[in-house]
Amino acid sequence: MIPNDFYRGRRLRSSLTMRELVRENQVSASDLIMPYFVVETDDEDFKKEISSMPGQYQLSLKQLEKRVEEAVNNGLKSCILFGIPAEKDDVGSQAYDDSGIVQKAIRLLKDRWPNLIVCADTCLCEYTSHGHCGIVKNEYVQNDPTLNLLARAAVAQARAGADIVAPSDMMDGRVAAIRDALDEEGFTNTPIMSYAVKYASAFYGPFREAAESTPQFGDRKTYQMDPPNSREAMREAVADLEEGADILMVKPGMPYLDIIRQVRDNFDTPVAAYQVSGEYSMIKAAALNGWVDEEAVVMESLIAFKRAGADLILTYFTEDVLKVLNK
Repeated sequence: MIPNDFYRGRRLRSSLTMRELVRENQVSASDLIMPYFVVETDDEDFKKEISSMPGQYQLSLKQLEKRVEEAVNNGLKSCILFGIPAEKDDVGSQAYDDSGIVQKAIRLLKDRWPNLIVCADTCLCEYTSHGHCGIVKNEYVQNDPTLNLLARAAVAQARAGADIVAPSDMMDGRVAAIRDALDEEGFTNTPIMSYAVKYASAFYGPFREAAESTPQFGDRKTYQMDPPNSREAMREAVADLEEGADILMVKPGMPYLDIIRQVRDNFDTPVAAYQVSGEYSMIKAAALNGWVDEEAVVMESLIAFKRAGADLILTYFTEDVLKVLNK
């Protein structure tokens, strides 16, 4: 005899439309931020595939414009820019030069698509000859002397038209330094999306090829967070909020879903998650070998971010997902 008082969850799973009706989380175009790597080059047609990130490229300004145009036509709402300058030096001067490659790219994109949200990664590692995120002395990254350069970079990005600046360096006090500099220059309405909880992760390898930012000595463990720590993540988030951050980011994404949930539960501010290069490359490699259904795995991974509490997702799959959402 079958009891009539047990839970029948299948009633709400009986069809696609029924499942959609009661779905708790979903991914939309407004949730997604597409990262782009733009290169300073005289070759307008420069487009180099990143070997460890199939389907992602280093792009000249012209090629960036073409790529973004297609994405905007598919519904792209937001992007974030990483720059690769023609020349690097020990203080990353091209990061805060008004003629730097990211500043040029910002102006280009905002002129073409005023309503596109253009974020700028605010860091020095792509611009320094040593590959670290700040000024180096005796092979140690100097915290306080770096803050002024980060602030100058953020102001240059805002002056070029960036809608959001996103400090990713993990120097102590950088959000306050950037907020003060932006306000002093009249950019009081420019939000800061802080890489508030950024771990010293093994998942960044492909990005360092893409951005040509591999450290020339040592690693970044003295300024990025230690992966075993979660309580420390709350201290970092609190500090950035008190200094003026408008959006808190957790990076990487999938290996740190528990951290995303903790940030979501403890703070009312918008929360971003970065599905980083290593996550992208692993899914791509498995899909190219026929081991997984790429579209299904990507969408499931993004739903995991939403379920954990992320409002925004930075992912290299953005362009592909927009096509899925348009089906």
